[in-house]
Amino acid sequence: MTESTPGPKTSYGPRLPNPLARLKNWLGEHHMTLMTIADTPHSIALGSAIGIFFGFTPLYTLKTLLSIAVAWICRCNKIAAAIAVTVHDVAIFAMPAIYLAEYKLGCWTLGRATPNRVRFVGFHDYWSWHVFSRVVWRALVGSLFLALPSAVVVYFVIRMLVSRARTPA
Repeated sequence: MTESTPGPKTSYGPRLPNPLARLKNWLGEHHMTLMTIADTPHSIALGSAIGIFFGFTPLYTLKTLLSIAVAWICRCNKIAAAIAVTVHDVAIFAMPAIYLAEYKLGCWTLGRATPNRVRFVGFHDYWSWHVFSRVVWRALVGSLFLALPSAVVVYFVIRMLVSRARTPA
């Protein structure tokens, strides 16, 4: 009888490029973190939904703090909320298009005309009430159209996944 040496894992299909392989591993680790949190499926799913909701808002530096605070107020899992905000930030490459769509939805909802030219603002402009009322408020109102449905979908998907992972086989 010959001794078998472990060989390389067989791969079915093309390998992912390194950045995508790292992203896949990172998402898998966060998925496992959510599945192993010692809390009820409802609490984990609600925390994740709150995190995804705040991930769509244009409140850049406050997203994580707000999601943890609202999760604490709702008595659901704060770790799941923080993870969901972080996972949402993986789509950073698509966020300019999402924020523009939210801004346009906000303008449409509030009955304001969308300007033909978009002027990029600097960090110091965020402290100006004029910029907040003209840009951030409209984007915040428009973000509700994407954030609410996404949060509802995430709640049911995460609840189903956590419940399914915890049922004995």
